[in-house]
Amino acid sequence: MPLVRSTYAPPAGCRNPHLQTIFAGRFRRVDGPAYERERIETPDGDFLDLDWARVGADRVVVISHGLEGSTDRAYVRGMARALNRHAWDALAWNLRGCSGEPNRLLRLYHSGATEDLDAVVQHALRHYDHVALVGFSLGGNMTLKYLGERGDAVDARVRRAVAFSVPVDLAASSVRLGAWENGLYMRYFLRSLRRKVRAKASRFPGEIDAAGLRRIRDFRGFDDRYTAPLHGFEDAEDYWRRSSSRPFLSAIRTPTLLVNAADDPFLAPACYPIDIARESERLRLEIPAHGGHVGFVCFGEDGAFWSERRAAEFLGTERERPVGRPQ
Repeated sequence: MPLVRSTYAPPAGCRNPHLQTIFAGRFRRVDGPAYERERIETPDGDFLDLDWARVGADRVVVISHGLEGSTDRAYVRGMARALNRHAWDALAWNLRGCSGEPNRLLRLYHSGATEDLDAVVQHALRHYDHVALVGFSLGGNMTLKYLGERGDAVDARVRRAVAFSVPVDLAASSVRLGAWENGLYMRYFLRSLRRKVRAKASRFPGEIDAAGLRRIRDFRGFDDRYTAPLHGFEDAEDYWRRSSSRPFLSAIRTPTLLVNAADDPFLAPACYPIDIARESERLRLEIPAHGGHVGFVCFGEDGAFWSERRAAEFLGTERERPVGRPQ
């Protein structure tokens, strides 16, 4: 499948990737949509909180948020609102422990937990015969891994998928985020993750140890000590290897668009799977020159960002712009 030429052009003064990332993540405000919450049970005795934005459509998009995000994040609300306007119902779901209420079990969520995404997709398929998937960052990795590891076994009613700003190689991305220039982001994520570990330690005394938590300075330290053992991995390297979506991309059989900005400060070169996309019949890769991480800022009367317009276009039309190499 040829690579796709991107039409994204940042507004004047918005070419800096950190400005894109921080503005979109911290300062954007999205009015609506009104959510209706539903809780579903998981097979292991936990729960997932789903937030519906319905407009009476006969099709639904399942939206998966990123690391330490939730359905209240502007990028999720913005996507739900935009797709509502294009005659899609939206089902945004909160990963375990991200809905404002702690999940029941000792475990939390992680990048490769596709069993939870499958539970949400199967729930959506009980009500709709036309389902699409949209994922951001960690949720994008989960979405791509879900499609690739199932391949031809993905329900045919799951028609298309779009993923934005995806660390398809978790090991490489973890190193990239550990660079000094990304210290602001690393501190933000670790501050939030530490709060969850302390909450777990108070609820499960003797099963998780929060001592020395503040000395952890990067994802390797956190994933070695918490993510890996809590979710059945040997260590951080084992977790990153088994949970990265990159090894599964060539097996994707559902028409899928991956959009990773060339200037994304979170992504290493391994997160731009150009060779895989060129050989794939179903995976399209789009690499805008600008956009930051889950940025793609756009100013217009409807308030939609470019990523939301691009998702609506891909999910609703076959039109593409093939090129020989990424722009």
